Amino acid sequence: MLFNSIGFTLFLPTVFILYWFVTKNSLRFQNILLLTGSYFFYGCWDWRFLFLLMFSTALDFYSGLKIHHSKSDKLRKAWLIISVAINLGFLGFFKYYNFFIDSFAELLRLGGVGSNTQMLSIILPIGISFYTFHGLSYVFDIYNRKIEPSVNIVEYSLFVSFFPLLVAGPIERATHLLPQIERPRRFVYSQAVDGMRQMLWGFFKKIVVADGCAEYANLAFSDPSHHSGSTLLVGAVFFAFQIYGDFSGYSDIALGTARLFGFELLRNFNYPYFSRDIAEFWRRWHISLSSWFKDYLYFPLGGSRNGKLQSIRNTLIIFAVSGLWHGASWNFLIWGFYHGLLFLPLLIFGKNRQHTDTAAKGKLLPSITELLQITFTFALVLIGWIFFRAPNLTTAFHYLDGLFDKTLLTKPAPGIYLFQLAAMGALVTIEWLQRDKSHGLAMKPAWSTSLKWVAYISIFLICLAHFKQNQEFIYFQF
Repeated sequence: MLFNSIGFTLFLPTVFILYWFVTKNSLRFQNILLLTGSYFFYGCWDWRFLFLLMFSTALDFYSGLKIHHSKSDKLRKAWLIISVAINLGFLGFFKYYNFFIDSFAELLRLGGVGSNTQMLSIILPIGISFYTFHGLSYVFDIYNRKIEPSVNIVEYSLFVSFFPLLVAGPIERATHLLPQIERPRRFVYSQAVDGMRQMLWGFFKKIVVADGCAEYANLAFSDPSHHSGSTLLVGAVFFAFQIYGDFSGYSDIALGTARLFGFELLRNFNYPYFSRDIAEFWRRWHISLSSWFKDYLYFPLGGSRNGKLQSIRNTLIIFAVSGLWHGASWNFLIWGFYHGLLFLPLLIFGKNRQHTDTAAKGKLLPSITELLQITFTFALVLIGWIFFRAPNLTTAFHYLDGLFDKTLLTKPAPGIYLFQLAAMGALVTIEWLQRDKSHGLAMKPAWSTSLKWVAYISIFLICLAHFKQNQEFIYFQF
């Protein structure tokens, strides 16, 4: 089931009413209701993969108990390895089997050895990368004695499968979400209202900005050799807004939906296109994934404890793995490695944490220096998005070759509608003004009620006018 679907407009109020009016006096029944609803939500995509989700959940629940109760470190480690191996085995098979088989066959062909490889038509279970990382973080935290295991299978299953975050994050931690599931929740009007505001802003970013930009971006990336440099530049910019509006829009809807039920999920985006260098960008983009790799891969590899060379090695590993997490393609690996190379100079010269505050904090406009830093960082990110979006490496390099062509200064191909540019401009303006807030519609109490309602109704009507049924989110494929 998609957030931007007719089905969801029926599903959400139904669960909301049952949750707060029928089961409000029983935490147990509230959790059972949410778990049942979450499985229904997931099963609307393909009910067969519910069994994989349930198996993964049961595996990590049982492994967590065995790790906690094992008397010897050897046995604790054995159960950890079993859980990690099976989880990554499923993820590897469904997501990477054909990629590695095809890459191995190509390597043999380059060496002059013929091969007869068997490719499989494998359907990627939606959300597998996200719920696998939920479970892995849980068993890692138990193994490292940061938490004790849950003894309630319903509560743990809801942690893994809570429908707002199930298919595209944010990637939650047991230390953050499980305590909220285990304790009674009460309806807080201000929390629910702000959740609805955040959902509305997320729908605007998805329906109006992302889906609107997709048409021109798809045109530019479909056959870059037949487009001018200016068209390719506009196409890349439109894709940058498409993927930001799509993914951060999903996160806003997820966080807002969770707040309707009394939950606070981890923030996943913090206005990344206002970053002043690549290090700041990665502190603001897909925050839950970046922090997951830092805690469960970078630090276990040694972090920066043993000198600069080890820190450089570990940083490149993190970015390469992050690229592969996004998809089974050399494009994603190069995209991750590209960002790692951009990050290294900041790391080597100790500049990777020089921008930890908000750009132009306390000011209406950025300084000239900040504006140049933001523009330059966005340009670097833009080049990376070309590898991310292109269907293969050949297309990506053709795109770059055509982009830096003398036709860059010519008029781009028609199809840039003034409304779409206005929508992108509105997104940038509103988020710049709200950059110290949790989301674009986190309005100040001092604002008049009339002004707020004019804004809400206007955004709602614009979303309604541009709504298209079943426009999938980009990150569903990861």
